[in-house]
Amino acid sequence: MVAKRIDVPGVSLQDVRAQFSPGATPDTVQISLRAGKADIPGFGWRKVGVVVDGNLHRDLQMRWMFDGTVQLNGAPGGALGNATLNLVVDASANTLEINADQGVAHISTAFPLDQPTHAQVNLRNLPAGWLQGLLATVWPARIAGGKLDADLALDMREEGFQASGDASFADFQYTTPAGNVAGQGLNGHARFALDATARPAQLSLNGSLHGGELQLGPVLARLPAHDVTLDLGASPERGGLAISRLRMDDADALELDGALAIDAKGNLQKLKLEHFQARFPVAYERYGQPWLDKLAEPNLQIAGQLEGHVDYAGESLRSFGFHTEELDVADSSGQLHASGLHGDLDWSQQGDRSPTALAWDHLTLHQFTTGASQSRWRSRDGALSLQVPLEFSAWKGHARLSRFEWRPDAEKAERLDLAASLAGMDMTALTQSLGWVPFAGTLGGTISSVHWTGDRYALEGGLTIEAFGGSASVDHLAVQQPLSISPALGADVGLHQVDLAALAEAYNFGAMTGRMDGSIEGLQLAGGSPVAFNASLLAQNGGHISLRAANNLSIITGGTPASGLQSAMMRLFKTANFKRMGLNATLRNGVCTLGGLDGDASSYTIVEGSGLPYLHVTGTQSRIEWPLLVRRIKTATQGAVAER
Repeated sequence: MVAKRIDVPGVSLQDVRAQFSPGATPDTVQISLRAGKADIPGFGWRKVGVVVDGNLHRDLQMRWMFDGTVQLNGAPGGALGNATLNLVVDASANTLEINADQGVAHISTAFPLDQPTHAQVNLRNLPAGWLQGLLATVWPARIAGGKLDADLALDMREEGFQASGDASFADFQYTTPAGNVAGQGLNGHARFALDATARPAQLSLNGSLHGGELQLGPVLARLPAHDVTLDLGASPERGGLAISRLRMDDADALELDGALAIDAKGNLQKLKLEHFQARFPVAYERYGQPWLDKLAEPNLQIAGQLEGHVDYAGESLRSFGFHTEELDVADSSGQLHASGLHGDLDWSQQGDRSPTALAWDHLTLHQFTTGASQSRWRSRDGALSLQVPLEFSAWKGHARLSRFEWRPDAEKAERLDLAASLAGMDMTALTQSLGWVPFAGTLGGTISSVHWTGDRYALEGGLTIEAFGGSASVDHLAVQQPLSISPALGADVGLHQVDLAALAEAYNFGAMTGRMDGSIEGLQLAGGSPVAFNASLLAQNGGHISLRAANNLSIITGGTPASGLQSAMMRLFKTANFKRMGLNATLRNGVCTLGGLDGDASSYTIVEGSGLPYLHVTGTQSRIEWPLLVRRIKTATQGAVAER
């Protein structure tokens, strides 16, 4: 018998060939059936090849019995690739039973003969991958492993199918369509309902999970050994998954009620939590560590409880609100430490929110610390603003934060703004904390605004360092990773009437007197060391210089120490007058370009002498690798004449 197509409820066969012949025993018929393509929507199987062989007979109860084998080609997970098959047709009981076994896997299906569109299905020890096609009706993820048992009712409709029942699964693993692992080692039980007649298909699931890991967008859930209850409603959305109802309860860690959507790569597209309550540190360890480590700092130490709501969509926040009675937060480096946090924050992208207050017993942000304080906040038109100035102590001085405004949904350059004043900060403490060469002095000034681009903060305003009997104005300050142990800095620096005597004594360079002005434009520091600058230094009103200082200047810049009569005169007089002293230096790509008061292709003047003994210092190298120049300066400050 040959048929191009045979359709029965729940099964569609194409290119069918069937052979019937007398069986090996009396009253039996040998049946061989081949179908080039078969669709079984209830299991999500499409275009599957089918081979069925076996014997048909009637038993004493006049039931039709078929015993044989079935081989499917192309079914997900190798389903029924080589299985035994048993069919029972019982007209008196109005039932058709189909049983298939492959290894330990068992499928049992029962149909009413007068309603073949309805079936009762029992699955035992079923490889989860066999239901890949069924999962694809809701989300095109890839099942990578696991076993399941299920008892379900299946109803076939013209527009699709509906299924509902109970399922238990063990060691379940799946990946996103992009191939990223999204769940592994999952165990649980759930009551489910799947409606594939709707467009899009709708899945409702109520049950519990335990053990294993589950990835939802940036959140990696490390599930505990005890049950985590889960209630969700989901449907496919542009190759991803939209969970319109999500309720989860992990008794000692996290409760939440809301919705989310993830794309085909597993990235979070939308998250709306009407309410959540997190209990730390367990919530951080099970649900927060990977994404909080990326968002803030790795290995956070969090204790206490936090509850609130969050609305996120389209890669930006729409609103959030947080409340805590007691929360402690610290990072592993000691740059962040907040203890006894209590109060509220409430922000919305639109409209106004009521004022809130957030207080703490102690707060440290890098070197800025404050004791028990309360901050007051209010959200207006998308900006969360500080309502009352905050006072901090830092580096033995003080900082006053007079304005702080955060727009979470704005472009990065417009997201953060603040104004602050600094006073009396000790430069020795500041430079030591940043790992720089320390020097004495004080820092003060104002910051009028901040522009944020990536991890770089550009500060408007002006800071002044009082040091070495003069001052340095710091403008166009930019900071990268300001809360790191060693932030990168950029600035333009102007030097005003710096006392050369104090500067030379502080760094043991050799005695000098006079006042120096200058500028250091485009200064960039990484790890406390310069990587770029354009400096111009000038002592234009004269002064005195010792032989040691003169020799150090000469050799550092490639010249030779004083010798002969000049050296003898300097030893006699100890110091010499100079009319002017100047040095220009530009650092780019690890090479420093040097110049002086004047010069030609072979040398340039650094110190222009005056009177007797007459001392003239020149430099001969106009390009020096920066590490070599640093080594020469270091040698000079250690009390020896610098190495060439």
